[in-house]
Amino acid sequence: MTEINKSGTNDLFEEHKKVFPARVKGKFRSLKWKLLILFLSIYYFLPFIRWERGEGLPNQAVLIDTASRKFYFFFIEVWPQEVFIFTGLLALAAITLFFVTSILGRIWCGYACPQTIWTDLFIAVERFFEGDRVQRIRLQNNKLSFNKIWRKTLKHLTWLLISVFTGGAFILYFTDAPTFFKHLSEFQISYPALFWISTLTLSTYILAGFAREHVCTYMCPYARFQGSMFDEDTMIVSFDEKRGEPRGKVSNKNAGDCIDCNRCVAVCPTGIDIRNGQQYQCINCALCIDACNDIMQKVKRPTGLIKYDTLTNINARAKGLEGSKIRIMRPRSIIYLTLILTFSALIIYTLSAGKKMIDINVIRDRNPMYIQLSNGDIRNAYRVHILNKYPTEQKFTLSVEGVKGAVISTSHQGSNKEHGLIVNIKASDIGDYRLFVDIPKNNIKAGNNKIKFVVIGEKAQDIYDGIFIAPK
Repeated sequence: MTEINKSGTNDLFEEHKKVFPARVKGKFRSLKWKLLILFLSIYYFLPFIRWERGEGLPNQAVLIDTASRKFYFFFIEVWPQEVFIFTGLLALAAITLFFVTSILGRIWCGYACPQTIWTDLFIAVERFFEGDRVQRIRLQNNKLSFNKIWRKTLKHLTWLLISVFTGGAFILYFTDAPTFFKHLSEFQISYPALFWISTLTLSTYILAGFAREHVCTYMCPYARFQGSMFDEDTMIVSFDEKRGEPRGKVSNKNAGDCIDCNRCVAVCPTGIDIRNGQQYQCINCALCIDACNDIMQKVKRPTGLIKYDTLTNINARAKGLEGSKIRIMRPRSIIYLTLILTFSALIIYTLSAGKKMIDINVIRDRNPMYIQLSNGDIRNAYRVHILNKYPTEQKFTLSVEGVKGAVISTSHQGSNKEHGLIVNIKASDIGDYRLFVDIPKNNIKAGNNKIKFVVIGEKAQDIYDGIFIAPK
């Protein structure tokens, strides 16, 4: 039976201790700062880049236009009918992540994950107002005072300001940025925009300010299944146990190189001890490498006690053997790379030569199934949608093929047996038509008959395979 301690808590679980990451300098920390600035600059300023697309079309380089249900990315324009492109892009992103993980471990989490980037930014703000690790711990444990109030107040106000900018920048990917700021200056912000700004402001404030390592440890599913992508040749942050153990003071000649300073633990954003071996909480940020190398230089010992390495090399050194070179191309990575190249080729082809600029969709009326005219011809009714993806107005010819004597007509335009119907569709618009197809009874069989709806433009055409029903 589980015992209950005096405080009333369950002894089965250890109480979580708040993590106060210490400041560290080194090549990996410098790399993380550079990537943080790069990614945040892209996120905040990308919506302001202009891209001229023509009259009547948005000139924002990256835009998810919910009104017209289109996605713009510089010269790329994706319609709802091309949702398979999004599926391909998501699959490509996932496979690329698997490929990188199989080689470099959880490096995405350490350097590019939004949670890591915003958490690093929030910790930098916290360090600016409250000091480094020791000062922050002391301030946290001190009684309430004016010094504690003004420092924490300014910290939280700065966090909220960053969160508001984060939520506001997200909205700019769904609406024209200059227009949004113009409406904002006139206090004309829509309720949906206000809702999403508020929601993203709150989530950024909570996740980056308070949840932090909890997101990486408990909320993120990637932390749980990343191990399935690892093998013995995956690069991970590791502690050289053979060289470092047993731990001891610098003056102890019988001890290993690890002087048990706990500096690697102090700088870890998730609060783990890398010397305990591979752990799912490790995000491969390599800050412990910078911290350990700094200490090794100060005590005049070789760096690399903690470093990126593979299990193959770690096990080899444990047996007294020399480590081997890193194997990047191995069966697992070759499979991932092949899939990446395949998906990339398909997406590039689809966005270039394989992209249809005309799309026709036909729905046959079911009530009534057919009508027999006074001259004996059989009529079926259809609803036809023609999508013009060109940035200019286009003229199209719509006709029916596959059955001799078929006549196509609409209630707005007369029949034309020889050339079909001529329709004009505006730029990036959908033409919606109710059509009638009349076929002599002697030219069709009872039941279902296959016909083709053909739409032809100046530069492209599209065909839809339809059904024409005749009475038995």
